[in-house]
Amino acid sequence: MKEDLSEHDKIEIMTAFSEKVVPKLKKLQARIGTLNCAFAGPRYTSWVVHFRETRSDFEITGFEYDEDSRDLDLRVLA
Repeated sequence: MKEDLSEHDKIEIMTAFSEKVVPKLKKLQARIGTLNCAFAGPRYTSWVVHFRETRSDFEITGFEYDEDSRDLDLRVLA
């Protein structure tokens, strides 16, 4: 059952995205994409973030609920 993300949830996901995901995206020279939010913890595995590159960083442009979304093993991208 879908529950909306609270502001606290969004901040938690954005913090984990900045700390865990952005360095790997920079290494891969990513520009835009969508990732499953499992990097922020198991309660977010049915959520995905849409992101894009900014001048020197990345920003999350949206959140989407997707029960069929799958986690990407970020260790592969290390």
